[in-house]
Amino acid sequence: MLYNCTVFDRKVSDSMSNKEKILNIAVIAHVDAGKSTLVDAFLRQSDVFRDNEEVVNCIMDSNDLERERGITIYSKNCSVIHNGVKINIVDTPGHADFSSEVERIIRTVDTVILLVDASEGPMPQTRFVLSKALEIGLKPILLINKIDKKDQRAEEVVDEVYELFLDLNANDEQLDFPILYGVAREGRVQYDLKTPSDNIDPLFDTILKHCDVYPDMDEEPLQMQVSALAYDEYIGRLGIGRLYSGVLKQGQQYIRCNQSGLNAKESLSKLFVYKGLSRTSVPEAHSGDIVVIAGMPDISIGDTICTADHVEPMEHIEIEEPTLSMNFHVNSSPFAGQSGKYVTSRNLKERLEKELEVNVGLKVEPTDSADCFKVSGRGELHISVLIENMRREGYELAVSKPEVILHKDENGHKVEPIEEVVCLAPEEYSGTIINKLNLRKGVMQDMSEENGYVKIVYTAPTRGLLGFRSEFINDTHGEGTLVRRISGYEPYKGEIAQRMEGAMISTETGEAMTYALWNLQERGQLFISPQTPVYEGMIIGQSSKNIDLDVNPLKNKKLTAIRSSGRDEAMLLTPPKIFSLEEALEWINDDELVEVTPDAIRIRKKGLTALDRRNLYRQKMNEIVLNIVVEILSKLVDLKIDYDTIQESLEYILSQRNDECSELMETYQFEPFEYSREEYVNNVIKGREQEYSEEDIENLKQDYDNLQNRMLESFYHMERLRNLEKLYKVNEKKINNFKRSTIK
Repeated sequence: MLYNCTVFDRKVSDSMSNKEKILNIAVIAHVDAGKSTLVDAFLRQSDVFRDNEEVVNCIMDSNDLERERGITIYSKNCSVIHNGVKINIVDTPGHADFSSEVERIIRTVDTVILLVDASEGPMPQTRFVLSKALEIGLKPILLINKIDKKDQRAEEVVDEVYELFLDLNANDEQLDFPILYGVAREGRVQYDLKTPSDNIDPLFDTILKHCDVYPDMDEEPLQMQVSALAYDEYIGRLGIGRLYSGVLKQGQQYIRCNQSGLNAKESLSKLFVYKGLSRTSVPEAHSGDIVVIAGMPDISIGDTICTADHVEPMEHIEIEEPTLSMNFHVNSSPFAGQSGKYVTSRNLKERLEKELEVNVGLKVEPTDSADCFKVSGRGELHISVLIENMRREGYELAVSKPEVILHKDENGHKVEPIEEVVCLAPEEYSGTIINKLNLRKGVMQDMSEENGYVKIVYTAPTRGLLGFRSEFINDTHGEGTLVRRISGYEPYKGEIAQRMEGAMISTETGEAMTYALWNLQERGQLFISPQTPVYEGMIIGQSSKNIDLDVNPLKNKKLTAIRSSGRDEAMLLTPPKIFSLEEALEWINDDELVEVTPDAIRIRKKGLTALDRRNLYRQKMNEIVLNIVVEILSKLVDLKIDYDTIQESLEYILSQRNDECSELMETYQFEPFEYSREEYVNNVIKGREQEYSEEDIENLKQDYDNLQNRMLESFYHMERLRNLEKLYKVNEKKINNFKRSTIK
């Protein structure tokens, strides 16, 4: 998203010399380190605003969501003039979900200012953004921010940053980085801790001294690469990037080289550069500047703009693959269309296609249903920001539980994304945190304690961390801090238990009554208050047991002919739990949806009636049975046991419908090895030219034992499947408990 502001009366001169000195910088850091606040200081102390102009804090965070959440979601550009040099400044997101945007943006700058909190030190996202800057050869400037904190430890933090540079294999020039100290909120930066300052001039001077201005390359062949996208309602899709060489002129035709190797001849209808906070139209732009171009409807990330007589595409920009997906459904609840303006599948499809114009980290895929779209992104926050924006625009939709996108490595083995988790919390909560992360397949990497607070570092699969944030906040009573970032992919960690508590499901449609809720609150935690509209299939609370409860929230106390106020009980209700969008997405299970409308966030079952839920449950159980059978057969194939029979059976199973699983299990039988350990060893050795030592023979015997054990284990699993089918036919409650305790 592009920040566009034209209401300010600039003191920055609108007349640029043809050979203006240009320097591009980016401010990078972990979330909440003070990036946007520092950019504010740049603008305030560069005469961008009038003396009598009222300016809000974090002026670059112009989006409503950014202001409400206190984070930067979209990268934005501005410029200032210092000592005759135009400095283009890029404010980058600090959250890990938007790391791909940071990676693209820093390609367009000459240096980066690395902000580190004086008390927290380097955090997980600090490592990521710094590694990307070092990879492309940038020489960072270190600014230790928030030195006014009581618990600041600036000197220790500097040592930790040095260690981080060494861990990331920085070269000698990069290790020789300038170090500054400051308080961005107060607009002051100083050379050392003992020399006070009342402005950020030391930072300006360090930038100009540390980094040379961009060389004059106007005479070189034209090359401009798109690193970000924006959209304007009047002029359409915009490409943002650096003009590396040559002169770009408005109204002329150029060659656009895309990532697929196709070249298209297109006209440049509009050309903009940044002056202060505004986007200013110019007839031409010169090498080194960050420009905004319009007139190319299909322009995308990584495209190179060249002249017809010198077509030379620049290196491709890789877009990181999504790690998480959700299904966006058309809202089908009884309350659909009551508050939203856009409720149809066509509305939903058009809005998602519009988002793809600028959000390149997002993927949208069709599903088997015309009323459902699979949306993939870099994390929960990445997709939830889109949902929240759609909600505020008047859209209604239903969203499924987030699912982690799994991949296969070069050997065909299933791998999943792994995240580094850093928890800061009072020491008394450490046991609870460790226990929760262990249950979620986490592995502890480090643990330290200081001043009554404990810092716990874990690596855990992304699947296991879904829903952990809200639990962490509750467990630490809001005193803890949780930081996550994707660290890579590792082999699949196995099944992870979902939410163990059941749901309270409304069986009626109407307004909830105080009397009914008063009785229900003893059975769990409520999500609604009296007079809240509810419908059949809507989840109104969390059951204290691990089973779903069908309840009637409309039940009222019957009136009698004679009433005595003294005999009535006082009905005191516990305040309900009100979910935010992210909390609701974290809480739901696979058979539930989050209904999102402009005025409400509700949680519901996919099947609204008891019959619908029963049918969906049977379908899910059949899928589970089939998947287990396939997994067992796949293991046997890997063991290379009875190749032909197993392979044929596997192919046959994969071709079957779910309702044929029972018959398949009854008819297909596995046989154990028909030969002894010695016969197995002789069969392996027979006909081989190589010589086998005694150690080799012992290893083969061990292989035989392992194969036998795996085979017996497979038979055990097959027996469990038969028992599962029997339980399924006898009692659904038993099968549900069996699924939770045995299958997972």
